[in-house]
Parts: sequence; C-alpha cells; structure tokens
Amino acid sequence: MNRLQTKVVQIGDKCIGGGHPILIQSMTNTRTEDVEATVAQILRLEQAGCEIIRCTVPTMEAALALKEIKKQIHIPLVADIHFDYKMAIAAMENGADKIRINPGNIGSVDRVKAVVDVAKERNIPIRVGVNSGSLEKNLVEKYGGVTAQGIVESALDKVRIIEELGYDNLVISIKSSDVLMCVEAHELLAHQTPYPLHVGITESGTVNSGNIKSAIGLGLILHQGIGDTIRVSLTGDPVEEIKSAKLILRTLGLRKGGIEVVSCPTCGRTQIDLIGLAGQVEKLVEDYPLDIKVAVMGCVVNGPGEAREAQLGIAGGIGEGLLFKQGEILKKVPEEQLLPALKEELDKWNG
Repeated sequence: MNRLQTKVVQIGDKCIGGGHPILIQSMTNTRTEDVEATVAQILRLEQAGCEIIRCTVPTMEAALALKEIKKQIHIPLVADIHFDYKMAIAAMENGADKIRINPGNIGSVDRVKAVVDVAKERNIPIRVGVNSGSLEKNLVEKYGGVTAQGIVESALDKVRIIEELGYDNLVISIKSSDVLMCVEAHELLAHQTPYPLHVGITESGTVNSGNIKSAIGLGLILHQGIGDTIRVSLTGDPVEEIKSAKLILRTLGLRKGGIEVVSCPTCGRTQIDLIGLAGQVEKLVEDYPLDIKVAVMGCVVNGPGEAREAQLGIAGGIGEGLLFKQGEILKKVPEEQLLPALKEELDKWNG
C-alpha cells in the first residue's frame, strides 16, 4: 500500500492520502494557553510553508484556547492529547480539525468510545500515534526488545480498537528515534493498512544531527511511495523543520517550487568568502516562488561551466565576480555587487 492507494482523509480544508500531495506538518513549542504567542508562531510557520500545525493540549485552558487560535490562523489545527480523554473531547468541541491520541494511554474502552463518538459526530479524523519509547511491555517481551514488528503490532492494535467502535476516519503515525527501525516499521505497516501515514523520525536531535537523521529516514521511506504527511522533528525553532521538510521533498522530486541553492565545497582556488555568500543567497531566495536552481561558485574560471545545470548563478574571484545564466556569462561585477546583481536578475525572472 503506497500513498497513491491509501484512504483519503480530510483535515480541515486539506486532503491527504489517495495520491494527494504530501503535506508538511510542524508542532508549536509555545504554551497553547498563551494564544498570542501560539498564533504568532503559527503565522511564522505558515509563512515558511507549514501546511498542518499541531498544538499540545495538556489542560482544559489549552483546549479552550484552540477556539481563539483557530480564528487567527489559516491552516488545519491538530490537537495533541496525552492521557486525558476529556481534553480530546474539549479540543474537538473548540475547533480542532484532527486529534492525535494513543488509545492505550486514554484508559478504558468507555473513555476511548467517548472520544470516538464525538469525532464521529463531527467527522474529525483521529491520528493514532505510537512511539517506540512507550511500547507495551508484552510486545517488548514478545519480540525480545523494542522492534519494528512490535511497533507495527502496537499501532494496528490501537487502530482495531477504534475500528471496532465503528470509526475509520484515521491516520496512523509510528515513530522511533532509531532511523533504520523506523524505516522498517513503515515498510511493514504500509502493507497492512489502508490508512494514510504521518511520517517522521522522533527525537531526532538538534538542527545538525536531526536534519541528517530525518533526511536519511524520511528519504528512505518516502522514496518507496510511503507517507502522506511529514514532520522533521528538530530541537529548536520549528521554522527550521519546515525548511528542512521542503528541501527533503524537493530533493526526492516530490514537490516543485522554491529555489534550490547549490554551491561548491570550496578549495584552494576560492578567493572570496564563499561560505558567507552562499548563506546570504539562501536567505535572499527564500521569498521567490521560482522553480529554478541557483549556483554559488567560488571560482570564476570553472564555476560557470561546473554549474551549467543551474539556471542562474554567481562566481567569485579576487575582488570581483561573474553573474551567469545557463552557464553563459552575463556580466562581470565588483565582489560587493554580486548579491545585488543576482537579486536584480531574480526580480526580472520573477516578472
């Protein structure tokens, strides 16, 4: 079962599964009760390209805050629930477009049923989330430790509970900080369920280590046609998660749009601050909706030729540089004019 064949689930005004585009999610790290701070962060995430946002709902005050948050944002809102079924119900009553629960943490079947009944009444999707870190003791014993097989069995057990209550508007999420275990679990699960999958590597770490683990894990999973929404979980500003997710999807050919910046690794021929210049170019191109490749090269001799696949680029020399297009030199400019010259050309391209 791949994302072209999975069940279609509607979250707010967005649809996932059934071949719909893979959507990018993130999660706020503000106190949900602080409406102003939470809304401000969500609006920043929207600007960066976030398409679904999740907020934790640990208190009734947080659940009630969702109503006001929802009024001020423009993307579907998911409520993250732990343990207390009353929070799940309150979140749905206050505008959550989807809820994320682990039925095993909610308590008795009656409590799960109370949540499912409200979701059914309002046609609100439930994301069933299972984390390797909280795998049930009996499954750890059955498989001789925390394994991909155990994670999948746990997830399907939870799904079955909700199905037996007569509801199948579901999304499944299985996560592990062990990248290869996470990949294996998704490969196993994709063949056993029709539901869309939310994919991510949990507790992946800081921006540096987390990006590497997420790129490898998500890349291996998504390249097989598995996955309908993704989150790059990073310790830091959640805006960084969106940037990374967009780049992962573009690199895999799963998303178009947005400028891709390529730059050479520097060598002894480099006569400019290429590292700083490449960073400035990355920042410059963020707001251009162009589907092109821009190269930043450190050598005027070989740069334009080596970056021929880029539609536009700059190459630096001693005190001066070149602006080039499709490998052909447009003009020579002083070093300090490289960035303005590139911006001028981007503005022309953007019309």
